[in-house]
Amino acid sequence: MQSADLEVVETAQAWLEQGQRVALATLVRTFGSAPRPPGALLALSDQGLLAGSVSGGCIEADLLERMRSEFPSRPALVSYGVEAGTAQRFGLPCGGTLELVLEPLATATGLAPVHSALSRRRCLRRTLDLETGLVGYDDGPAGDGCEFDGRRLSRLFGPRWRLLAIGAGQITRFLADMAQALDYEVLVCEPREEYRASWQVNGARLIPEMPDDAVRTLATDARTLVVALTHDPRLDDLALMEALVSPAWYVGALGSQRSQAKRRERLLELGLAPEQVARLHGPVGYPLGGKTPAEIALAILAEVTALRHGVQLNLTAPARAPSLACA
Repeated sequence: MQSADLEVVETAQAWLEQGQRVALATLVRTFGSAPRPPGALLALSDQGLLAGSVSGGCIEADLLERMRSEFPSRPALVSYGVEAGTAQRFGLPCGGTLELVLEPLATATGLAPVHSALSRRRCLRRTLDLETGLVGYDDGPAGDGCEFDGRRLSRLFGPRWRLLAIGAGQITRFLADMAQALDYEVLVCEPREEYRASWQVNGARLIPEMPDDAVRTLATDARTLVVALTHDPRLDDLALMEALVSPAWYVGALGSQRSQAKRRERLLELGLAPEQVARLHGPVGYPLGGKTPAEIALAILAEVTALRHGVQLNLTAPARAPSLACA
């Protein structure tokens, strides 16, 4: 599975190369409840095709109808839900509003800088001037931000969130599937041949290196998460020693509270500073109460999703035992 933005860009480029007329819709403002955040992308062709989304579905259908009746000749701001009747028609809350910029694309090469940035894990800012139709590119901070002042639309692209899992066990298999559905690039470090032989998750790249080497090579920016899942301190600690001094945004490890306490002691003895060890999330994941591999994977992604969006949940562990404990 590839980045959602990259999929939209590549699909738009392919349509343009086939001779179709294509427009790019970017969600720029929402008021009230909205199923997609500002910056969401949608590519539409005059052949009735679409890729991506900016709403729950009804707006996309109306945009396709617009494309069939009158293809846009210049960038324009389009609003939905300004009036109660319109909001009701498109499934928006009464009085709510969605605003998006609809931009005709001239050639497939017009999106080449975005495609290059997403493919190479670079950060890029694309700016569109609605009055002139001119597009500019410059280096931007990592993120998914979108800014619109009524005339200029600025959209940040890349790099994609990367999840580096240490160990190709059963939990990792569920974690890899779920994380790809959430648009993560998933890499799995597994130096043990017997585990590599049974790995069967499509789209998740298997790395046969030792964990410390893999982390040094791959955890190079703040859009990376490292999760140690082997249950083997000899492998997990190698990964954590490198991850906790890397730019990785999130570093976690599976294990009970008791195992985590021992792990922190070992990491301190191995020379890590207290503030570096304090970065470790463990036991990894929210205490949702489940103990199956799929439930543990869900708990891990629940935690990182909440943290990514700045949401603090007041969760307590089940009364019997920590749900993510391991011997």
